[in-house]
Amino acid sequence: MPHPYTLPMDSEMPTRASDYFGSLTFSGDVMLKRLPPDVFMNLQQTMDRGLALDPSIANTVAAAIKEWAIEHGATHYCHWFQPLTGLTAEKHDAFLSPTGDGGALEKFSGDALIQGEPDASSFPSGGIRDTYEARGYTAWDATSPVFLLRGQDGQMTLCIPTAFVSWTGEALDKKTPLLRSIEAVTKHALRIVRFLGDQKTAYVVATLGCEQEYFLIDRDLFLERLDLVVCGRTLIGTAPPKGQQLEDHYFGAIPQAVLAYMTECEQRLFELGIPVKTRHNEVAPGQYELAPTFEISNVAVDHQMTTMHILRSVAHRHGFECLLHEKPFAGVNGSGKHNNWSLSTNTGVNLLDPRDDTHSNMQFLLFLAAVIRAIDLHADLLRASIASAHNDHRLGANEAPPAIMSIYLGEMLTGILDQLERGESKNSSKGGSAAAAMDLGARTLPQIPRHSSDRNRTSPFAFTGNKFEFRAVGSSQSVAWPNTVLNTIVAESLDVIASELEKRAGKNPTPAKLEATVRALLKDLVATHRRVCFDGNGYSAEWHAEAAKRGLPNFPTTADALPALATKKAEKLFAAYGVLSQRELHARWEIQMEQYCKIVQIEGRTLTQMVATQILPAALRAQGELADVVASTQHAGVPCPESEAALRSLVKQVAMLRTSAEELATATAKDVANTVGRVHHFRNLVVPAMDKVRTCCDALERVVPSDLWPLPDYATMLLVR
Repeated sequence: MPHPYTLPMDSEMPTRASDYFGSLTFSGDVMLKRLPPDVFMNLQQTMDRGLALDPSIANTVAAAIKEWAIEHGATHYCHWFQPLTGLTAEKHDAFLSPTGDGGALEKFSGDALIQGEPDASSFPSGGIRDTYEARGYTAWDATSPVFLLRGQDGQMTLCIPTAFVSWTGEALDKKTPLLRSIEAVTKHALRIVRFLGDQKTAYVVATLGCEQEYFLIDRDLFLERLDLVVCGRTLIGTAPPKGQQLEDHYFGAIPQAVLAYMTECEQRLFELGIPVKTRHNEVAPGQYELAPTFEISNVAVDHQMTTMHILRSVAHRHGFECLLHEKPFAGVNGSGKHNNWSLSTNTGVNLLDPRDDTHSNMQFLLFLAAVIRAIDLHADLLRASIASAHNDHRLGANEAPPAIMSIYLGEMLTGILDQLERGESKNSSKGGSAAAAMDLGARTLPQIPRHSSDRNRTSPFAFTGNKFEFRAVGSSQSVAWPNTVLNTIVAESLDVIASELEKRAGKNPTPAKLEATVRALLKDLVATHRRVCFDGNGYSAEWHAEAAKRGLPNFPTTADALPALATKKAEKLFAAYGVLSQRELHARWEIQMEQYCKIVQIEGRTLTQMVATQILPAALRAQGELADVVASTQHAGVPCPESEAALRSLVKQVAMLRTSAEELATATAKDVANTVGRVHHFRNLVVPAMDKVRTCCDALERVVPSDLWPLPDYATMLLVR
């Protein structure tokens, strides 16, 4: 069926992606051409440095944005925000405004740009707002570019990235605390940079790049499965005869239909200034990955939310459904969202890049130690930041790191920690930051540089050359909250380290005293906090035992992890750095707990309905057909012990399914008033009951004739392209 709208292609689309990159964002050259020079410079400073917006330029900026948007066909604008649902939200308002004489004009004021007033009562608030308290505000985040979002039929909507707060000013979204956390971490990072003598750096920014894994399946097959439509994952289903055993899908040739989809996604993302760089087949059949380059973290978070929207919406135009759930298919790899995080100065220096001789690079070592300290002291908060009912299916499996938060550093940096702990100032055995060349043994092949460390896919928090990769983030998750937590805990460590350096070295220390102070502090930090560093196999039972011996926390499920957000330690930390008040933090704990219960309850109800209306009827039809075969052969006097045994087995399986489904329905319907008790009820009773029902259903799928089985199977969904 032809699509109602297609992007400009071939001769209509500029040949090079760079020619249309960012064409639908009000930034860069667009701003420069449409704004007066003084207004442009003012707004550019706000975007680059996070400075407060000058209200006097709002009307000028709004007028320019309106004209630009209308020229591109936009008729409406919206304040685009990220409520605590984990999704995005928008309320569209028309530019058109009646003049009172039967005519109308397009209007868009500075006030409309800066502030909106959506209803706050219907979004999760965790008790911050009562239902009758409806007023909320959206406030323009000028650090993230305004953009035009293209609809399925080609219509354009002007989207203004905003924060979302209550009438009392408390954060009801994920952007507001993220921005606060960015300010905290950059403030204390700058203290250390300045202490080490760098007076040229004006500010520090947190940078971020998020890899996105996803599945593509035929949309018609998707619509035949209630579990996928309602829950985003299959609640029943047996593994296909061929899955990922041959390891032939990973980095394999991209199917043409999928490549066409990827190409359109990239075109849409390039128009929005989203710098996607990589695309490839992932490990599981039907699984793929997209990855951008680094950006300022707030912009990267907004772009990540937009990327998920584009992946989903474009899929429909190609006859696919894009599944972002962490574990849509049991028995094959799940999907994550690797969160590549670092800190950089405005002069372009990556503070987590081991430049020059790593051993004498005091700046790098201090920032490395700050991250190690942060993860060691606040592993529980970091784990809680990626906790969800969805991610519970993935963490600790072979496609994801364990729930134990640890840091992989690699051989070179681990060797440096050894020397720092021993108080040595020179590397006695292992190389510095310079990469060695590898001779591949054939004259036609070049010598290639060998990185200073390998990669460890079993580590939840791995150093990967000039950044840390937080691998435990779930594929459907907004990265705003994990990065808010990460920024906050690192800010605290940088604050402590900066204060300790100032205390020990005093003002204007000599170079010798400065180096001695830094090395002494590094020695103390490494000795105290390196227990969180582990370079081995995170999947192994030996590591779990070793982690327990080291005193590292292990929270295997969401129910285990979320209590970390309800502690006095967490309240004090987030309040101290101005990221979240006690009420705001408690609200997030409450919402995450409720979301867990609601997701599991919806899954339990969905599975119960599928069993009653699809699986049991199919099994009974199969039972009836087999009973007819047995009866007819017995009537003919032909012995059929195998068929009789199969019938008895099938009858027993159906009875087991009935019993397990009734147990699931009872457990799902039980009302538990207390929030903590409700979470434990769903974790301890409903989830195991669902697993039991699934076992029964999957056993039946193996014996019920395929023409009677009511659902598309894994092989059909994953292997047919």
